[in-house]
Amino acid sequence: MKPTLFVLAAGMGSRYGGLKQLDGLGPSGETIMDYSIFDAIRSGFGKVVFVIRKDFEADFRVKILSKYENHIPVEVVFQSLDKLPDGYVCPAERTKPWGTNHAVLMGKDVIKEPFAVINADDFYGRRSFAVIGEALSGLAGKKNDYCMVGFRVGNTLSESGSVARGVCETNREGFLTSVVERTAVERIDGKIRFTDEQGEAVVLDENAPVSMNMWGFTPDYFAWSETYFKTFLQANEGNLKSEYFIPLMVNELVTKGVAQVKVLDTTSKWFGVTYAADRQGVVNKIRALIDAGEYPEQLF
Repeated sequence: MKPTLFVLAAGMGSRYGGLKQLDGLGPSGETIMDYSIFDAIRSGFGKVVFVIRKDFEADFRVKILSKYENHIPVEVVFQSLDKLPDGYVCPAERTKPWGTNHAVLMGKDVIKEPFAVINADDFYGRRSFAVIGEALSGLAGKKNDYCMVGFRVGNTLSESGSVARGVCETNREGFLTSVVERTAVERIDGKIRFTDEQGEAVVLDENAPVSMNMWGFTPDYFAWSETYFKTFLQANEGNLKSEYFIPLMVNELVTKGVAQVKVLDTTSKWFGVTYAADRQGVVNKIRALIDAGEYPEQLF
């Protein structure tokens, strides 16, 4: 059974200033998603599922989905504030999306095989898809046995400002022991650091593994996520900005010993358009990869 690629494409890029998921950055107007899909196809994935918002479905189908006809099967699911468990109602004042793990839950009715989760606006690189594709191919029929691609933090920074990263701790066998979302990771005076809950600066090693939301799950993850989402909603009642992140869910399962997550190392260099100022740099990096023979001039 071939794994599925699940692409999180519902978010507006507030810092970027628009729908960066639909921004053409390749020489033939390719989006970052196009490169991810291309890498997934050649890494053995059998289907792509996108989670988007209903309000830009028409634009998305014309600009994105039409490219993949005759290349790989695709499906679309929708994330919205009112998609909550029975008995829960979205506060009328809430405008912020529920977060990445809520987006993952939107795929529970259409994904029945091992699957990888990625962000639409992150460029992960060919080797990362090959690594996670191979790992997922060995998870068919298993439960509570997950994986993630652990990028080296020094390969994931933006030159335009701080970034959010899931900082990971692993045991000797390479399994995840904790992942904590840090929202202001940046290089200062040559050192990579973030500020912890006590306001103290923490320095990270260049090769410290971080999550770039490139996760590998089996379908049982949906049931865990739905159960814990109810707990999350109860704990955050009245908090209009609380978000249900993937690392929050994974950390819950790992620290309680419910599941194990193998951290897959990659030397791939992440890049993306966190800020508008990042755009030209991404265009240049894609051009360099094409010139090096990593990608064709036109993908589809």
